[in-house]
Amino acid sequence: MGVNNQSFIELNGRERAQAILDQGTFRELLGPFDGIESPHLPKQDIVPQSDDGVIIASGLIAGEPAIVISIEGGFQGGGIGEVSGAKIAGALELALNNHKKGVPVRPVFLFDTGGVRLQEANYGLLSISEIGSAVVALREHTPVVGVISGNVGCFGGMSITASLFSYLIMTKEARFGLNGPEVIEQEAGVEEFDARDRSLIWKTIGGIQRYETGFADVLAQDDVTAIQRAVQETFQRKEKVASKTEQVDFYRHLLSKVDPSEKMTPDQFQKLYKATKNEHISSTVSYSLNEVPGSMPNSRGRVWINALINDEEADFEIPSVLYKDALLGREKVRYISVVPNPYSRFLRARKGEVGLDEGWTIAKHVREVIKEDRNQSPRPIIAIVDVPSQAYGYHEELLGIHYACGAAADAYAAARLAGHPVITLIVGKAISGAFLAHGYQSNRILALKDEGVNVHAMSKQSAARITKRSIKELEEASKKVPSMAYDIESFASLGALYELISGIQPEQPTERDVQTIQDILTGAVEDVRRESVYDLSSRLKSEKARKEGRKASLLVRGELEKQWNI
Repeated sequence: MGVNNQSFIELNGRERAQAILDQGTFRELLGPFDGIESPHLPKQDIVPQSDDGVIIASGLIAGEPAIVISIEGGFQGGGIGEVSGAKIAGALELALNNHKKGVPVRPVFLFDTGGVRLQEANYGLLSISEIGSAVVALREHTPVVGVISGNVGCFGGMSITASLFSYLIMTKEARFGLNGPEVIEQEAGVEEFDARDRSLIWKTIGGIQRYETGFADVLAQDDVTAIQRAVQETFQRKEKVASKTEQVDFYRHLLSKVDPSEKMTPDQFQKLYKATKNEHISSTVSYSLNEVPGSMPNSRGRVWINALINDEEADFEIPSVLYKDALLGREKVRYISVVPNPYSRFLRARKGEVGLDEGWTIAKHVREVIKEDRNQSPRPIIAIVDVPSQAYGYHEELLGIHYACGAAADAYAAARLAGHPVITLIVGKAISGAFLAHGYQSNRILALKDEGVNVHAMSKQSAARITKRSIKELEEASKKVPSMAYDIESFASLGALYELISGIQPEQPTERDVQTIQDILTGAVEDVRRESVYDLSSRLKSEKARKEGRKASLLVRGELEKQWNI
């Protein structure tokens, strides 16, 4: 970098936002002097920040109205909590309203984030699902442009969000992946991914590798002028291209050519990607799967899809994603459930995790429904959720598990926006990126009231390592901040559940249990159609949300709207 260049990476979050906007046009919304801070950090003896680590700025880009969202990686690793998440989601929702009114605004997102702020956990996951929903809706009106530079990069649930963007600009210094190296090492062992090997990290998830394998659209120099130019040029493109998470056939075809029994190098993946780009892609994909035995391990996800389809045999293309069109009352619905497959070709996705194959396959089965129902009444889609986590592994990061999870989330969001009632039934675990992919984009979330039903952003062991706390300290903190707890009743207190269902046997449901759930599912579908609102705003309207669970989220959105003048 020449002496006359100014590093973009070395700027703080506010300076980056100023650098993207035309000189003299920066105007911050809901800034530090508005005094809205996280109400959850002081309860844990953590000093809050007056902007909660997110800068929202309006101004001009190449003379056109724009909104820039910039994450300050220096505060809590750029983690997303309730206030910061509401600022982001609220800004995107207001930009979407602008476009619906015929008043264009250019949205630009500057990433520097580790994902969910674990000190607020489920608030972060909730916010990220709402941010993703707004991106999918806004993308239909205007390019949504992201910049990933450093120092943190883009990880966790926010990497799933980034995968939904129209265009991504990266520097070679940046990193972009779902699971941080330390988390992979914690979950899968140092043999799977050595978090101290910096060369391995950048070769696997760094800017150059992501650009060469199509997960980033532009590789820009770490220079303010270069980043400005790259952002402006994306808005000058005339053609509308499908986002990568919509390109389901291509990525399923690409994955079908991977042999996970052999460790693929970054260079080998580059060659495979470039060769596959030039091939004719069929919507029919043949996987080299091991023979699936007649008896597969049971799980709550398997139990409940079988029960709800009246013990008919569920369909599958891969044995870990079951689906079936069956009657719910008098209408046909599509059920989808992720289940364990101990014979999965990807070793890290054998216990019910959402992995590479799972994410893209969920997307296929959801988009099939959208396509088939285009000229008829949109049928409901029921996501049965029992997912312990996303898959943690070297191949997963190299091959873009954040895009696989993003594809599933994108498909569910697209179905909901197309008028399909999307209902989630949590019967077991709903953890982290797996839940963001499978279940969190629904109109209504139902859950069984049972100690085996958990919702959270990360396993306790990994959360302890990342936050540098003991598991006991985390459990003590969850008593003060319910969003940190794993139990379903604590999650219900946030106000996002449509119904918490008691008195059901989750592992061996009776006929009466099944009928009860079917009746509640039918009621949820009817409620969606009666309300006729196909975004995620209903989660903010429940009594629990308004009175306590989402007070900060509602305050932020309200104050942001007062200052909005674009």
